[in-house]
Amino acid sequence: MESTLGSLEELVLLAVCGLTGSAYAVPVQQQIATAAGREVTMGAVYTTLDRLEKKGYLRSRLGEVTRERGGRRKRYYEITGPGMRVVAQTRDARERLLQLVDPKLKPRLGSA
Repeated sequence: MESTLGSLEELVLLAVCGLTGSAYAVPVQQQIATAAGREVTMGAVYTTLDRLEKKGYLRSRLGEVTRERGGRRKRYYEITGPGMRVVAQTRDARERLLQLVDPKLKPRLGSA
């Protein structure tokens, strides 16, 4: 595995994937809250986005200046090839581990 992902890193990467073209910090935070039922602070989202970009799993670009943001620009994120690979590796590891779970417990874990 290239690198391990923390749980928040994995959620942020998945949220960015789901927000193709419009992934910036606010909708990433909202996606995590909605899909994962996990409330995270904006500071945690920004820190995680920055860390994932430094690892090479995300790349960012600055959007245009907008009046509603007082002239500030949004930073948009997209997943990279290495980011897609690490998400797939994490998913595969999780699936291999679930194979070890007693079949009687699997329904409670949400897998058949």
